[in-house]
Amino acid sequence: LLAPESIVSVSAHNAVVRLAKGPGSTGLWDGFSFGLEPSALQERLFVSEENVDGFLGTAFCPSPCSQSALESQPLIEVLDVTEDRIQIRVE
Repeated sequence: LLAPESIVSVSAHNAVVRLAKGPGSTGLWDGFSFGLEPSALQERLFVSEENVDGFLGTAFCPSPCSQSALESQPLIEVLDVTEDRIQIRVE
């Protein structure tokens, strides 16, 4: 992280944290953790095709699956993401 470009803004009912990646860091972040204590952090994933695939994959096959079960899982594609909705296509 780049410290000077990372910003924290806190108000009575909201907090905003803006993080800036260092020059050697590439790619998208998968998620983040937050909480009041380091020992009790909650994890949240960013909406991405890989994260949606992983989430829905565990919903369709919660325990270790056989190869045939994995092959029969639907194809999931993230089409659009906004603050109000996410649009996915399942084949």
